[in-house]
Amino acid sequence: MSTTASDEKNRKAPAGERVADWADGRLGIYGAAKGMLRKVFPDHWSFMLGEVALWSFVVIILTGVYLTLFFHPSMNEVVYEGSYVPMQGVRMTEAYASTLDISFDVRGGLLIRQIHHWAALIFVAAMFVHMMRVFFTGAFRKPREINWVFGFLLFFLSLFTGLTGYSLPDDLLSGTGVRFAQGAILATPIVGTYISMFLFGGEFPGHDIVARFYSIHILILPGILLGLVVAHLILVFYHKHTQFAGPGKTNNNVVGAPFLPIYMAKAGGFFFLVFGIITIISAIATINPVWAIGPYRPDLVSTGAQPDWYLGFSEGLIRVMPGWELNFWGHTLVLGVFIPLMIFPLVLVALAVYPFIESWITGDKREHHILDRPRNAPTRTAFGVAWLTLYFILLIGGGNDIWATHFHLSINTITWFIRIAFFVGPVIAFVITKRICLGLQRRDAEKVLHGRESGIIKRLPHGEFVEVHQPLNQGDLHTLTAHEQYKPAEIGPTVDENGVERKTSPVEKLRVKLNKGYYGEGSQIPKPTVEEYEEITSGHGHH
Repeated sequence: MSTTASDEKNRKAPAGERVADWADGRLGIYGAAKGMLRKVFPDHWSFMLGEVALWSFVVIILTGVYLTLFFHPSMNEVVYEGSYVPMQGVRMTEAYASTLDISFDVRGGLLIRQIHHWAALIFVAAMFVHMMRVFFTGAFRKPREINWVFGFLLFFLSLFTGLTGYSLPDDLLSGTGVRFAQGAILATPIVGTYISMFLFGGEFPGHDIVARFYSIHILILPGILLGLVVAHLILVFYHKHTQFAGPGKTNNNVVGAPFLPIYMAKAGGFFFLVFGIITIISAIATINPVWAIGPYRPDLVSTGAQPDWYLGFSEGLIRVMPGWELNFWGHTLVLGVFIPLMIFPLVLVALAVYPFIESWITGDKREHHILDRPRNAPTRTAFGVAWLTLYFILLIGGGNDIWATHFHLSINTITWFIRIAFFVGPVIAFVITKRICLGLQRRDAEKVLHGRESGIIKRLPHGEFVEVHQPLNQGDLHTLTAHEQYKPAEIGPTVDENGVERKTSPVEKLRVKLNKGYYGEGSQIPKPTVEEYEEITSGHGHH
């Protein structure tokens, strides 16, 4: 049966299409969606680090919702009568008892607990490594400084989200960690006691801390984190993704695959891959076995008590600090805790404000969408390695008792080693890293001029034996020479055109001095010039 033009005109569109047309007429979603779905994303293995963090966060949210259905955030004491026989008849809080019920009586509860905890560890680790990738490649430069700050806030708040999360079961290990945090709070002059009484609802441990941590852990911090994740992704879309140098890649384009369908299909598959690996780890590797630790008691400390790795460096600061105190006007200032409490945020904030410091020192206000190879920014790379060195030195300090027992060392020896390494380690790491970067730059320059070693030995007519070098292709030549060569800043003439002495502020003098540290002699190896390359490849000195 044939269909006339009038029939086609009068045919009603499907309900879904009519709803989409209605929304488009008021919101303009067609145009926005078209531009977003065809947005191009470059492809590089290091970009998956941010995706690991994103999908781990999704796993945390999904498993956390399940756990909230069975957890009771109460510090009221009960006598345990559950199915875990070794704990039957033991007095404990409802929070601890419900954690045991989740582990042994709720179907799939133990696996979900394991997934939740492992996903949290992987989330923080992935964010940490992702931030280091962004730092070492210079992806934080204009216009992405604000997005770097968002990423830092995600990392910083996730530390406290983890602290509140593993404190909820009210077991002996988590209670020891809360006691440690309370001691640090008490070391704060003037207001420390008031903050502790307000937080715990009275003298430690009080009766409110689990309920308050529960609200913070499932509502306040996840809400802020979710908002920061959304803002972070929006800015990634808005600024377009960075890319590594290569043929055809410039600051004005992006070479890669469209968001839909290619990138979206990869991302979807990667989510299930991350979820699957976390599930496998959770199924075969036990983490936080609260039933083996027991409920919290203020008069006990579990043997080998250690925080999760991402908070270990904060404990290391306090463990290696000498027990200094000041007594005046009847008050005691515990410097052995207060000084580390001040250093802890400084170690992190130094990372947060670095993009603005580098921009001020270098005076570079241009937009950057091409990533640096870490070797081509030796000073920045050296600073990053020095920061990591300090971080891991303090991490060792946070586990000095474990190192002492496992390697049969004196804990005093380890503590003094950390105290010395705290000042010496980052300096040594800075110098060595910078030298390595400069050496790699020299090797790149050698490759550009003479090609890649082939392993083929050739004898020349006059008897000399030389190794034949294979010239690089144009893509490799572009990658090795795409980075910019910066000139160190100068203060300029000290007098103006009228012979009047020009005043230079101390701040400007400091900036120029630091700029020379970044780009001065000994901080970058000159790139081979076109003339040098043509002279070598034309046969003069090239084998």
